[in-house]
Amino acid sequence: MAKPLNFETDPQIRCREFKIGCIGAGFIMADVQLSAYAMAGFPVVAIASRRAEKAAEVADRWKIPAVHQTPRQLIEDTNIEIVDIAFPPDQQPDLIRHALKQKHVRGILAQKPLAMDFWLAKELVEEAAATDKVLSVNQNMRFDQSMRVLKQLIGQNELGTPILGTIEMRAIPHWQPFLASYQRLTLLNMSIHHLDVLRFLFGDPTEIYTAVRRDPRTEFEHTDGITISTLKFPSEVLAMTMEDVWSGPRQEGFDSDIYIKWRVEGLEGVAQGTIGWPDYPAGSPSTLRYCSRKTTDGHWVQPSWDTRWFPHAFAGVMEQLQYALKTGTEPMLSASDNLKTMALVEAAYRSVQESRAVQLAEFAF
Repeated sequence: MAKPLNFETDPQIRCREFKIGCIGAGFIMADVQLSAYAMAGFPVVAIASRRAEKAAEVADRWKIPAVHQTPRQLIEDTNIEIVDIAFPPDQQPDLIRHALKQKHVRGILAQKPLAMDFWLAKELVEEAAATDKVLSVNQNMRFDQSMRVLKQLIGQNELGTPILGTIEMRAIPHWQPFLASYQRLTLLNMSIHHLDVLRFLFGDPTEIYTAVRRDPRTEFEHTDGITISTLKFPSEVLAMTMEDVWSGPRQEGFDSDIYIKWRVEGLEGVAQGTIGWPDYPAGSPSTLRYCSRKTTDGHWVQPSWDTRWFPHAFAGVMEQLQYALKTGTEPMLSASDNLKTMALVEAAYRSVQESRAVQLAEFAF
């Protein structure tokens, strides 16, 4: 049997010199991002949140030297070079705009979604482009280890010409309370991971068709609870993503059956795997196995790694911005590229509203 390939599951840390100020002290910042930053050695020098006492607790946990009373005060701290925002998407644009006005700020890492809709996201991208600041968006699933290895398999043509890709999510996210007032739920806040990673794997799609239903297990009003989207690409790849975000059984005493799994089929091989996030905080690595007529003689091979999507992938997200600032190059997760993901999300909502396949050409980037 042919020897299996070697893969780079996690990126190298090429730069860690720019000082970071973190906005937000909730789960994603306190438990995930700051854990990844500590392991990678990134210099976090300040933190702020909606409640200063919560920020102080997180600062004490991660040995962050400065706590600001408000996010705007943190942004104005001249010691900070990168503003890292983990705040609700309806409040994020104002913070980005304030950071764009500060001479000392060199980079901004925004959470996904960049904004509540495509048009506001486009305004932010244009405003950032008119400055000397680098705006990047935390689409962290691109740094999940299984997605990175899958991208390498596709890039090295181990699977041959891709034909079909699927992502199936039956898991229960940590739904943030602020989402209850948005109406927009799953597509904007969870499907966006999968839509973005399909772009990462296959390029930009030409059209999307999305069907949704209200999920009666979600105890606040929303339009898109359970979602299924089908995407077509210029290469003729067909892809599907499905999100069931209150997957059962979940009652006490029932065995859980939650997962995120994916599969890509090509003319010369197949790859499939799982995303390790649903069992967080216990945690497990994502998985991938593949068979190729080219290098595995049709036998299944399963590379392995110890790192995980949560928290380790978030080191790659910060590193790509640090490196972009050091080299004067475009970050991998650039805001201009993310605008295409926001357009895909907006096209999905238009597809639901108008009951049709929506062409991405309907949106101007």
